[in-house]
Amino acid sequence: MRALLQLLRTGRGWRVGGPAAASLPQAASAGSGPRRAMALYRTEERGQLHSQDYRIFFKNVAGHYISPFHDIPLKVDSKKEENGIPTKKARNDESENLFNMVVEIPRWTNAKMEIATQEPLNPIKQDVKDGKPRFTANIFPYKGYIWNYGALPQTWEDPHQKDKSTNCCGDNDPIDVCEIGSKVLSPGEVIHVKILGILALIDEGETDWKLIAINANDPEASKFHDIDDVRKFKPGYLEATINWLTYYKVPEGKPENKFAFNGEFKNKAFALEIIKSTHECWKAMLMKKCDRGAINCTNVQVCGSPFHCTPEKARSLVESYRELNTVPSTCEKKASLLPSPFILFQSRVWISCQRWPQPWDPPVSASPVAGY
Repeated sequence: MRALLQLLRTGRGWRVGGPAAASLPQAASAGSGPRRAMALYRTEERGQLHSQDYRIFFKNVAGHYISPFHDIPLKVDSKKEENGIPTKKARNDESENLFNMVVEIPRWTNAKMEIATQEPLNPIKQDVKDGKPRFTANIFPYKGYIWNYGALPQTWEDPHQKDKSTNCCGDNDPIDVCEIGSKVLSPGEVIHVKILGILALIDEGETDWKLIAINANDPEASKFHDIDDVRKFKPGYLEATINWLTYYKVPEGKPENKFAFNGEFKNKAFALEIIKSTHECWKAMLMKKCDRGAINCTNVQVCGSPFHCTPEKARSLVESYRELNTVPSTCEKKASLLPSPFILFQSRVWISCQRWPQPWDPPVSASPVAGY
């Protein structure tokens, strides 16, 4: 009881007034400690995890809402610090090989989180399949994604432009990153990565580049300079990557994925050229020089873009989203019906409802509240 009262005093496990607190605990598989403590970018969660209304919004150091797709720079200023710690000094020939990566999916997890490219300010959300939040199947012998998975901001694979290397058009998303470092990251983290190589996945006839990268602050980052170093220091990882990407959609009834170049990983120099090309496509889109389709280009920090908006407008967009998606969860509704003498029990139930949900969990109606 004493421990529970202490938990209530500190506020851990609570959602206060809608958005999740920065100290909301995470799953064991995603690491422990504070949800996010980034110097340049912060995140704000809204909605209930693993529901269709769950979103992770981004803020800059000034506290203004921004788009992780459009407002976070592609390249890293090596003179700046990350999380209050200077980024490990790169070799001279690698000074131009530091990029920002937005983490969407932590390693060993299954929830298909992604940047919502068609929504204002492009928060991270969970993909939906057949009207339900999507979870990627486990591909034996792996559990969930085998890397920290995310994207490079300010890049775009143009679906109307045929890639000269693959002869297929782009997949209409920012370019994907498979981060192979030792740390399991969190959705919404923005990290500095070193690019090592690239793989050309052909997904249902579209080019879907997969960059291979490592966290620049990983303890072993200094060993990795190009794709051959992955073979040397992480033997089997590239082969596992091919295997996972080949079969991960098969349990959904889709065919095996194919690869350009017969599944050959291209080196860092090739990868940097692809990044440059996708960055140029993004710039054309942000300046209304090409067909963007349904992509939402609202941004706060890209000067000269016709889609630029003020911080006040960005805040109103987020607030309007909250007003549209503040329907109480079943857990909240049932707990709110308890009489005041049971407030401590109600709080205990509320906390239990905030644990990391799993796809095999029973429905909320099976909770202790329902049977009280």
